[in-house]
Amino acid sequence: VRLIGNLKIHQLIHTGEKPYLCDLCGKGFIEKGYFNIHLQRHTGENHCEKRFKDSSSLKIHQRSHTGEKPYSCDQCEKRFKDSSGLKIHQRSHTGEKPYSCDQCENRFKHSSGLKIHQRSHTGEKPYSCDQCENRFKHSSSLKIHQRSHTGEKPYSCDQCDKRFKGSSGLMYHQRSHTGQKASST
Repeated sequence: VRLIGNLKIHQLIHTGEKPYLCDLCGKGFIEKGYFNIHLQRHTGENHCEKRFKDSSSLKIHQRSHTGEKPYSCDQCEKRFKDSSGLKIHQRSHTGEKPYSCDQCENRFKHSSGLKIHQRSHTGEKPYSCDQCENRFKHSSSLKIHQRSHTGEKPYSCDQCDKRFKGSSGLMYHQRSHTGQKASST
């Protein structure tokens, strides 16, 4: 799906052009996201049963179904469904790290990064395997571990037929093709 920039969307307001036209009732829309929401009213299709306390939260949630991303970064081409997503993204340009650990010097761009980091101090392992007794600090570590039970190996080498449970195993393996030595970090 091609994203129309904010300026182009704004210009459509002046021209009156509505590129998204409903075949069922003839109503036109400037943005695809609003068009998709309109179609749901005809079909009665409801993507989920979530309920929200206010209309602005509902509108933001609906963007996860429609793909609408009205907030754009002025530094790059990335677009976001809400202003908070844009604000967090902009930290990748500014280097801002507003979340600091109260036990060490580390700072983070995201509150989730701080929360995960704090587990290195507490030893907390909130993710448990339902097949065995193993517990993990990160959900991604649990997901990779569960592949040892299922045998799933979704990462494949593009140089040979070898497959791996995780991306790190694949990256380590690919060094055998390039001759690059493993770094000692």
